[in-house]
Amino acid sequence: MNTSSIKAPPGIGAAEWQVRVDLAACYRLCALKNWDDLIYPHISATVPGEAGRFLINPFGFRFDEITASNLVKIDLQGNIIGDQAYRVNVTGFAIHGAVHAARKDAMCVMHLHNENGVAVGMQQAGLLPLSQHAMRFYRQIGYHDYEGLALSPLEQTRLIEHLGAYPAMLLRNHGTLISGRTIAEAYVLMDTLDKACAFQLKAQSGGGPLNIPPPEVCAKTYKELLGDGAPEGILEWPALLRMLDVRSPSYRN
Repeated sequence: MNTSSIKAPPGIGAAEWQVRVDLAACYRLCALKNWDDLIYPHISATVPGEAGRFLINPFGFRFDEITASNLVKIDLQGNIIGDQAYRVNVTGFAIHGAVHAARKDAMCVMHLHNENGVAVGMQQAGLLPLSQHAMRFYRQIGYHDYEGLALSPLEQTRLIEHLGAYPAMLLRNHGTLISGRTIAEAYVLMDTLDKACAFQLKAQSGGGPLNIPPPEVCAKTYKELLGDGAPEGILEWPALLRMLDVRSPSYRN
């Protein structure tokens, strides 16, 4: 079967269906990385042409169960749009909703509990510019102190202030957050952040002093990695979809 030929079901436009396919792929890729933490984290994306509408995973589903058709459309308050057989975690969407509302460039918001990011977020110094991967976030990552499970309106304001215009954030003692201009960019940035955190933890576990390049080298490397500023993932995303189409093409259903 040619999985790329699966067409949108009635009532869903081609643009929305493409976002659904990409978002479902993002969930499946995260599952392959073991970033899913049972049923609790979320990845959200804006619906093209529908202001204030977003797609998110149905609550109670594993990441490897997500498909283009079972993603749920919601508004900024987490209310379900249309006739849906699924429910969503409104409390879990609070972080996503705050970022989507504050950042016009936040097409995709990923909030995960990936182990490497949680562990580095527990460290007072946060992410150090130890690896080339970490230098992608040199002076470009925010930090938000842990305030408990529920995200109040006041904490939403503080979280957005701490995120600022950065693409990434470590929520201390909690998890990671990425704001992407595309789903592909969000995934590639999360992958880069997770690897940067993993390299740091491995280097620290070896003991002894760590070699941190001088600030001018870190700043230069960041600019080189950023390139012309176009959204990342343009080349990587088709390759990742090809891998998924071989392993588990049902995400396109």
